[in-house]
Parts: sequence; C-alpha cells; structure tokens
Amino acid sequence: MKDRSPASRAALAFIFVTVVLDVLALGVIIPVLPRLVEGFVSGDTARAAKIYGLFGGVWALMQFFFSPLLGAMSDRFGRRPVILFSNFGLGFDYILMALAPSLWWLFAGRVISGITGASVTTAWAYIADVTPPEKRAAGYGLIGSAFGLGFVLGPAAGGILGGINPRLPFWVAAVLTLANAMYGLFVLPESLPRDKRAGFRLSRANPLGALQLLRSRPRLMGLASLNFLYWIAHHSLTSVFVLYAGYRYGWGAKTVGLTLAFVGIASVIVQGGLVRPFVKRFGERAGIITGLVFGSIGFAIYGLAPTAHAFWAGIPVFALMGLFGPSLQGLMTQRVGPSEQGRLQGANTSVMGITGVFAPSMFALVFSSFIGPRANLHLPGAPFLLAAALLAAGVLIAYRVARP
Repeated sequence: MKDRSPASRAALAFIFVTVVLDVLALGVIIPVLPRLVEGFVSGDTARAAKIYGLFGGVWALMQFFFSPLLGAMSDRFGRRPVILFSNFGLGFDYILMALAPSLWWLFAGRVISGITGASVTTAWAYIADVTPPEKRAAGYGLIGSAFGLGFVLGPAAGGILGGINPRLPFWVAAVLTLANAMYGLFVLPESLPRDKRAGFRLSRANPLGALQLLRSRPRLMGLASLNFLYWIAHHSLTSVFVLYAGYRYGWGAKTVGLTLAFVGIASVIVQGGLVRPFVKRFGERAGIITGLVFGSIGFAIYGLAPTAHAFWAGIPVFALMGLFGPSLQGLMTQRVGPSEQGRLQGANTSVMGITGVFAPSMFALVFSSFIGPRANLHLPGAPFLLAAALLAAGVLIAYRVARP
C-alpha cells in the first residue's frame, strides 16, 4: 500500500482489519457449531448432520436474497452505515447463538447471520471507492489475504476454546465483532460522496435486479459466469474435504487442521504478496486465466493424489488460484460506475450464495456415488476432478470475456 494516499491507506487498513476479524469470528465457531447441534439432538450424529446441512443451505439462501439489498442500500445511503449495521448485527447474532436454548433459536441465529453477514460485500464496494481502477486488483488481493489469515487463526482458536466450553467460541466471536464495530463507529470514514449515490428502488435491490445489472454491461455477465463456476468448484473443498482426507489418507482432526492452516498460509502469501506485482505487469485478464489454470491443475492433483505427500505437494499449485478472485473483481468494478459498485458486489455475493445452496449437496452425492458399494469406478477424488473440469471450462470462457 506504499503508493496510495494516506487516506486510502487508512481506509484499506480498516477494511483489512474488518475482514480479518469477521472471518476470524466466523472461523472460531466452525469447529463447535456441529457439536452444538449434535447436543440438541441427544448425540444423534446422522440427524445432526442433516440439520447442520440445512443450516448451511439457509445461510447461503439468506446471502442470495439479502446481499443485493444491502449492496443497493450502500449505493443509496453510503458504505459506512451498512458496514456498521452488518458488524453490530453479526455481533448480537453471536450472542443469540451463545445463549440459544433450543435448535429453533440456533436456526434463527443462522438466518440472522446470513442476512447481516454482508460487511465483506460492502467492503468490496468500499475498495472500489477508495482505489483507482488500475490498483483495485491489489486491494482485493489484500481482502483475500485477510480471508486466509482469518481462516488460519479462527478454526484453531475455536478448537481450543471449544474444548473448554462449546459455547465459549460464540462469546469470543461476539466480542471480536462488536469491538470491530465500535472501532469502525469512531474511525471509519464514508467512502461514497453524496453526489455519486444512486436512488434506491426495491426492483433493483433483489437477485433479479442484480442479474439485470450483470446483463446490462458488455461481457459483465460472462465475468459473472466465471465467478459462478469458481464458487461451485470451491464448495468441493468445504463439502467433502474432511471426509475425503479421512477416507483416502486416514487423517485425523489434527492433520486436517494443519493442512487447512497450510492452505490458508499459502493463500495469504499469494493474495497478499503476489497479486499486485502480477497484475501490474500482466493485467487482470492474465490474472484471471492464470488463476483458473492453476486452480484446475490443483484440484486435479487433489483428486488424483495417491498419498498424503502428493496431496500436500498440490497446495502451492492450488494457492495460485488466488490470482483469480482479485483480478476478476478488479476487472468487474471497471465495468460499472461509482453509484453501482454496491449493487455489483451484492450481485456477486448473491451468485456465491446460490452456489452454496446446491453445490455442497452435489459434491457430497458425487463423493458417495464413487466410493459406495455400487460404484462401477472407485474414484474418491471425483468431486475434485469435477471441480477441475469446471475451472478448465472457465479458462475457455475467460479468453473471450475477460478482455480489458
């Protein structure tokens, strides 16, 4: 951030801290939420798995419906109030889940979390406001590294705290999120001037209105389709990685945790250190295509790796997929005006949300189909190979739609 203005550096620093703390708070509850659900159903693991899957689907569905709304509101009322609303809402939601006496309370908490968990969406629009177009990919790389850092530290802390009390991580997540909200209340400046704000219309602040925005700009819909393919492929990791690692390599919780930490560290290195010089020299289009190519190769390595060491060798290759997201975001923000950045980011998060509704179940079904007793071909890595194929198809699309 050395070549940015002092105001821009301060704003980016706050957004970085916001995303780190938000993702850290989310990561802290990952190891304990399934256990809490299991406790409400008297230790019935099979039933708990179904309920936990339902929770994940509902959370993604809330993201799908409400991200465009909050994005449009940030275009009308500014980024600052929406970010603060999201942070305060998320903090109180963690308190609700910490106190939840029943599954219905916990379910309500996941609904609220899906609605208010849009500070990252508005943060992306904030980056577009305070960063010139040619430097936005580097700014989004900074946000990506914040994601990686939060997911390295969060689950590890959650596992330790959950060993003391399964509700303790929720209280810690609440404190972190509310502290960040209070920090922003006194520090965060508004990034969208009043003369660049758009009028609010409910017809535009919904998933269909977001789709209309994507269709209204040359090649913007094509870029959104790349985002769609990326998120579908990404869900292969979140849905079957733990089961796959235990089934194929015999990994326990410790090895899985250390592997995920390795993945997170590699992601931080790529998005925090490599995106800026790469995009500055080769451009966003090259970043998109290179990220998709290495992501496809990385998924293929994961799916075919016969040993744990072969799987670990694929992590640095897979990490280079981190070039894709910041480059795509940087290019997409150049296709819309300042008053539409919130709608754009709401549309992107909506796309991510809808993939979270169906993709995890799809990959779980693929995994079970290729390891079950009726499988004609025993191929545990089939979900990752499918993800590799999706990203390979994205490379072909990117050559056409990702022109500057």
